Amino acid sequence: AAAMSMQRSASSLFTSIAETTAHTSINGDVCREAAVEDAFDNSYKEKEGPKPPRVMVWRNVVLMSLLHFGAFYALSLVPAASVPTLLWSLVCFVLSALGITAGAHRLWSHRTYKASLPLRIFLAVCNSMAFQNDIFEWARDHRVHHKYSETDADPHNAVRGFFFSHIGWLLVRKHPDVIEKGRKLELSDLLADKVVMFQRRHYKLSVLLMCFFVPMFVPWYFWGESLWVAYFVPSLLRYTLVLNATWLVNSAAHMWGNRPYDQNINPRENRFVTFSAIGEGYHNYHHTFPYDYATSEYGCKLNLTTCFIDLMCFLGLAKDRKRVSREVVLSRIQRTGDGSHRSG
Repeated sequence: AAAMSMQRSASSLFTSIAETTAHTSINGDVCREAAVEDAFDNSYKEKEGPKPPRVMVWRNVVLMSLLHFGAFYALSLVPAASVPTLLWSLVCFVLSALGITAGAHRLWSHRTYKASLPLRIFLAVCNSMAFQNDIFEWARDHRVHHKYSETDADPHNAVRGFFFSHIGWLLVRKHPDVIEKGRKLELSDLLADKVVMFQRRHYKLSVLLMCFFVPMFVPWYFWGESLWVAYFVPSLLRYTLVLNATWLVNSAAHMWGNRPYDQNINPRENRFVTFSAIGEGYHNYHHTFPYDYATSEYGCKLNLTTCFIDLMCFLGLAKDRKRVSREVVLSRIQRTGDGSHRSG
């Protein structure tokens, strides 16, 4: 562990010098702002001595248990659902996922592209449909995750095991270092975004409307699906699947897969997670180059989120996509990769 920490520190230091200004926008202009709040901080040291006691949040334990029991029951209702209801469930899954991947993650956490007001409103609505904390809290915690990855200050530290990094971190109180480091982050961009702040003020209502009511109401009203099936399949089951698809990025993609870009960090390239989380499984690449809007060197390959952002740029609703140059990627592969890289 100590050797990995030293290797990681050296790698991070070299990277900060060599790559700070190496990323460009998709139109070739140099993106001069350095990604500071999502860059790994190798100066952080975990406190010595015993770890603080684990405090259970029993309300979350009960709610998550009921949610997953309900989702298992919903599986038995899938054969009874009409084809339009199943297609609507898929639409809701994709919209929910985009609210996280294209919205809270790539836009608001990492600022990898710029979105117009209509697109930001759309992504905020989708984010409420995903119901994974409001955009401000999600982006803040995600920046802490990148800055202090796999340490006590990481909200879902994968070193603590699969269960903790997948769902367990939501069932216990945050480590004090997570709270402390989160308070010290520079979050002025989020505070200045009126869409983010509006969603934060009205989050509970937006979740009730977008995560539960709309997915249930549409199939019941428009094609006569039973309210029972409409609630359990496109609402409850879809929500649970989106949750677990996102959580797999924190758990599976930090444990299983190859590390072609940086073998000194835990995040991996995981194809199953790439598919289930619509493009977020190229995780070794993403933690190596968190400012790249595609989170992958392969563009739209198995990456619906990147395709969506590209479409929004084509329609004039987004711009200034940040991208890592091919030369920087190849240099990093040769310097810190595990030798498993493939060209496509």
